[in-house]
This record gives sequence, structure tokens and C-alpha cells, in this order.
Amino acid sequence: MRFPRLAALLACLSLCAAAAPAQTAAVHTSNAPAAIRQVLADQQSAWNRGDITTFMRGYDNSPQTTFIGKTIAYGYQPILARYKKAYATRAAMGTLTFSGVTVKMLGANYAVVTGRYHLARSASAGGDASGIYSLIFARKPAGWRIILDHTSSN
Repeated sequence: MRFPRLAALLACLSLCAAAAPAQTAAVHTSNAPAAIRQVLADQQSAWNRGDITTFMRGYDNSPQTTFIGKTIAYGYQPILARYKKAYATRAAMGTLTFSGVTVKMLGANYAVVTGRYHLARSASAGGDASGIYSLIFARKPAGWRIILDHTSSN
């Protein structure tokens, strides 16, 4: 009679062990939207300080990172260069506001984020600019990072 109990105990332990990673993934996934929103908040803050280099920390530092706007740029460095050229002065950067942000998880390691942006700028700096964006975030060792950014202006 001891062996059936031992077998039942072992079966229970193996089921519990198998369930543990799923529970851990669920906990990480439930925190993911807040972590992703924090990346966007950090980007907005960096932008509004005039700090493009820190703003870019929200992107994956990879040659595969993609930005789609009027053209397509591949790679972290070309995207950084594009931002520095397009927003060469603090006045050109203006004040950035993100709104209408939605985060949709695509499993434990990927998410799609959509929203709106608005740049408040003086007329001499190009005037206000606004539009919509969709981002694909991936969970990386350093945290959540943008791997694809598709931004359209109004």
C-alpha cells in the first residue's frame, strides 16, 4: 500500500513542478503592460529633456530593429541617426505627449502597443506635429524593448 501512495505523491509533485513555469510566466506577463508603459514614460521624459540618446534606450540595440515612417530604417544606429538629424535642436524636438496607449500581449515575450503622439512646437520650429503609432515590443535580457516602430503623422 505504500507504493500507490508514493506513486500518487510523485505524480502530484511532477504536476506541480510542470505548472510552476506556467504560473511564473503568467506573473511576468501580468506585469508586462506596466513595464512596457514605463518604457514609454521614460522615453517621453527623455525626449522632453532633449535627450535623444536616452530616448533610444526604449529600442532594442540591434541591426534588426525597424522604424517605418515616410521611409524604412533598419538598425538601431540608423534609427538613432535619423532622430538626431530630424530633431537636431531642442526646439525641433518640442514637447512630446503619448496618449491613447493600449498594450496587447502576444504571449509572454511580445506585445503590440498602439497610441497617439503629439509634439508641441513653436511655428518657427516646424509647428505642432501629431500622429499614430504601432510598436512591437520584445522581452529582452535588459527589459522590454521596441523591435518595430511604425509611426504615421497626421
